[in-house]
Amino acid sequence: SFYGVARGIARGGVPWARIATYSVCGLTCSSADVLAAFDDAIADGVDVITISIGRRSAVDLDRDTIAIGGFHATKRGILTVHSAGNGGPDPATTASVAPWLLSVAASTIDRKFESKVVLGNGKIFTVNKHFFAV
Repeated sequence: SFYGVARGIARGGVPWARIATYSVCGLTCSSADVLAAFDDAIADGVDVITISIGRRSAVDLDRDTIAIGGFHATKRGILTVHSAGNGGPDPATTASVAPWLLSVAASTIDRKFESKVVLGNGKIFTVNKHFFAV
């Protein structure tokens, strides 16, 4: 609880959602890899893309692979949610400037919110990838 607010159990809002994960970055993270993951998710017919890859500062939209991939997803009715960047708390530190992306801020807290994934065969594991699509 945060000052007595948000007591109870935290869990996902759509328990019947199917999740597809795409491994995008290894030791390096190229623009081609990011755009290929967007293409795969779009081709798979996902409803939402959430990508936790970001920059330290904004770049021109014609060079921002997340903005470009997100634009193609938006044209197909797919919402793209991504990290606004964690360069704050100084003013103007967001790295997300594309108006078609839903940008989400992040911070560090002293809690851990875990979500388990249960497969059809009963196997349970925790997903920890850079790119998720629902």
